[in-house]
Amino acid sequence: MAQMTGGEALAKSLYREGVRVIFGLPGVQMYGIMAALREEPGIRFITTRHEQATGYMADGYARAGGEGGFGTALVVPGPGLLNASAALSTAYSTSSSVLMVSGQVQRDFIGSDVGMLHEVNDQMEAIKPITKFQRRALQVGDIPQAVHDAVLAMKTGRPRPVEIEIPPETLEEIGEAELLEASNPLPPAAAIKEVEKAVEMLAAAKRPVIFAGGGVNLGDAQEELLAVAEFLQAGVVMTAEGKGAIDARHPLAIGSALSPSSPIVEYLQTADLVLAVGTRLVRAGIKPDQQIIQLDIDPEEIGRNYENVHGLAGDAAATLRSLLDGLKASGDPRQSVNGEIATVREAADALAPETQPQGTILAGIREHVPDDTLMISGMTQVGYYSRSHWKTYGPRSFFTSGYSGNLGYAFPTGLGVKVAQPDKPVVITSGDGGFLYSSQELATAVQHGINAVVVLFNDNSYGNVSRDLDNMWGGTYGAELHNPDFVEMAEAYGVKGMKVDEPENVGVAVADAIQMDRPVLIEVPVGRMPQPAMFRGSDPSTTGTR
Repeated sequence: MAQMTGGEALAKSLYREGVRVIFGLPGVQMYGIMAALREEPGIRFITTRHEQATGYMADGYARAGGEGGFGTALVVPGPGLLNASAALSTAYSTSSSVLMVSGQVQRDFIGSDVGMLHEVNDQMEAIKPITKFQRRALQVGDIPQAVHDAVLAMKTGRPRPVEIEIPPETLEEIGEAELLEASNPLPPAAAIKEVEKAVEMLAAAKRPVIFAGGGVNLGDAQEELLAVAEFLQAGVVMTAEGKGAIDARHPLAIGSALSPSSPIVEYLQTADLVLAVGTRLVRAGIKPDQQIIQLDIDPEEIGRNYENVHGLAGDAAATLRSLLDGLKASGDPRQSVNGEIATVREAADALAPETQPQGTILAGIREHVPDDTLMISGMTQVGYYSRSHWKTYGPRSFFTSGYSGNLGYAFPTGLGVKVAQPDKPVVITSGDGGFLYSSQELATAVQHGINAVVVLFNDNSYGNVSRDLDNMWGGTYGAELHNPDFVEMAEAYGVKGMKVDEPENVGVAVADAIQMDRPVLIEVPVGRMPQPAMFRGSDPSTTGTR
């Protein structure tokens, strides 16, 4: 054991676990760790302007494949942690690996509820529903084990956010601490007997379809999924979080347009067997009597939404490799179904007519930006549309807020994505209402050289709410907004501001902004947009799917 402050024990433990970036907002209870991080050159500290951004940026960093495999955020206790809780909710809903490091009140006052600065009694209970692990380290020697166990929990089974919290004197005082080696558990494949049964079912199926969710991307199982799809000649349907599981241009890629009665849903319902990988199967469109093989790292998800399920509880990549080995041993690859898949895909693409502004804008952006562009799909009309119709060519390149559906998540999440992938273009779509949740992070982007492009659609309202109230509830109310001049606001922060008045010109403007290699805000004034097809005939509150 060595003598060190608690802050040093925390900084050194984080570095050993692979942390190279921390998104944080320091405060009085965190001085001990800030002093230690100042002396830890291997960790970059990015200061945000609001605690919500620490969690969102850590989430974007994690899902984009940032170094270390997870994102790390740091906040003061009480209001700091609660401010970040919306971001933890998004990370929880999207199965994102976020380590939240929180302060606490002084040791002797924890649980006393006497009104210490930033006290919330009890804050671990407050965030328990949106974290899979919580730990409080009260002594210097407790810190390395707390970090180790938190990271191990994130890397074991289904990834979800975790939290550790440390009182200020623990971070500041000197004590003995033993640093631990990094947590790197090997994800297991599903049980052999269950895999063998699944191989029999797939080999016997006449018309299998693969339903790919976010677990394919989070589990880095794209190559394995494609190999199984090509052997079976099974078309691949992707959820919004599953976009990029295979290249949208691949002949077996059916798409993500899962609105009721869409050609994709109709085709999916003709399958005699559905291989679902890394998805909860919420609002999937699968009929109740269809046979499903459900592969998921989380055994609790298997059979949650459908009863006719054969479960494979295990790592997606490892289990798909086992499935492929079994399929190869059972027979030859099947004949091509490229023609019928192309017919379905073309019919689905026809649901995105460019006469609608959402279609015009998305088609223009996709045409003019590089193939490896990372798209953040904000909670705005164009963002909703992109879940079905944005063409995604690679893994970890399309980001939503999952079933949490957080307004305001897109901009800070996109900044985290850009930190993780600085050499790739990052395009963030946002509405005016959502953007003003975190517009102050324009300063963060400039200060830290985070060169993302945000495309802000301004209709001077919470547009989706305003339209729905008008159409279904007798008139809009409380949804109209007074906005600043967004271009002038961006320029005041040092961000390049642009305005594009015509939807067909947005793509060119985005391409130009990417070439500037600096933070850019593009304001696009829009009127009321039609309801996205994915919402028609369904409850829009149920559109989050993994």
